[in-house]
Amino acid sequence: MQLLCLSNGHGEDIIAVRILQELQRHPAAPELAALPLVGEGMAYTQLDIPIIGPVQRMPSGGFIYMESRQLVRDVQSGLLQLTLAQFKAVRRWAKKGGVILAVGDIVPLVFAWLSGAPYAFIGTAKSEYYLRDEAGWLPNRSRWEGWSGSVYLPWERWLMSRTRCKAVFPRDKLTTTILQQWSIPAFDLGNPMMDGIEPENPAPIFYETNAELKEIQRPLVITLLPGSRIPEAYENWHKIVLAINGLLEGFKERSLLFLGAIAPSLSLDSLVEILQGQGWHQHPSESIPSNLQLNDPTAITFTNKNATLVLSQDDYNLCLLKGDCCIAMAGTATEQFVGLGKPAIAISGSGPQYTPAFAEAQTRLLGPSLILVQQPDKVAGALQQLFRDPDRLQLIAENGRKRMGKAGAANRIANCLMEKLVVG
Repeated sequence: MQLLCLSNGHGEDIIAVRILQELQRHPAAPELAALPLVGEGMAYTQLDIPIIGPVQRMPSGGFIYMESRQLVRDVQSGLLQLTLAQFKAVRRWAKKGGVILAVGDIVPLVFAWLSGAPYAFIGTAKSEYYLRDEAGWLPNRSRWEGWSGSVYLPWERWLMSRTRCKAVFPRDKLTTTILQQWSIPAFDLGNPMMDGIEPENPAPIFYETNAELKEIQRPLVITLLPGSRIPEAYENWHKIVLAINGLLEGFKERSLLFLGAIAPSLSLDSLVEILQGQGWHQHPSESIPSNLQLNDPTAITFTNKNATLVLSQDDYNLCLLKGDCCIAMAGTATEQFVGLGKPAIAISGSGPQYTPAFAEAQTRLLGPSLILVQQPDKVAGALQQLFRDPDRLQLIAENGRKRMGKAGAANRIANCLMEKLVVG
């Protein structure tokens, strides 16, 4: 059996690759192909599967929904011609008798339906948490949101309820439950975004008699997530560094360790320049705290007052795992951090991705786990208030894991696909 995977964005490509890798390990592995509808699909390069149609990087980077000017620039760069060529490629491929896995939003879902082939859908872009939680509708959603009874609009639900749609995998249990009301074959198998972050067999935790004292004496670890989009990430980084200045003043009596999880696409020189402009001093890599267990020989270390700051482009998972909390101006990375049961503090940005509207919507998606402040100088106060409320921290721990789900979703989804889409 042949399976074609359609995805529309960098994050969606990564999720698709995780599932395709699990399909490759299956005893009855299908013959795989892929077509990234947005960008060049660099994530697929790690898999030995063909790209069946044209790909092209657009000026918007895939964020055409956020600003009309972005859409105009993409159209001028050949978006319509590219989309038509990609659709023709999908139709040609479907005539050979394969099945399709659509990953993302309505765009790959429409492609899958128009192909004429059986298909499944992994919905990465939408969650009922944007509109409601387990207690009911959220008061801060806009009037028009949820008018049809779901975050998924009627035409999206129609595409998911067709007989050729064999399985739908929403990103959380709440969304799955709502979609099942319309006889949609939705399965709650978790969110692949959480795969590969935590170790499969974590070491057991043993509490020592002096655990509380050790907790006070150890550094407070704060992960920094500026995002990956250029040049927006550099502006985000400047705001994050300003927020750090407030933390140095607000936590004078405790040592601080900041871990910058920096995308490989970003220039460290630009980030270093911003740090040095705010009084940070660079040190040799040997000065990285030995107990950090950082597996990145290219990491850079800085110090300022009672704090150490490490920039890493090659140990993303460790930066997430070690952080007690994070300062975040990112999309997927923020959700993954929250999914570990930890609190995140977000600062409103200027976009084009991390806009005030995006940040506000993200607070609805992640609930009490994400605290939004409007200015960098508000971060320290928000963090101090948070650490004085252990009940709130416990709520955040439970909330994050509930909204993002357990690791291992890619394997569970792959097995379900083999059952419902390929074998069936």
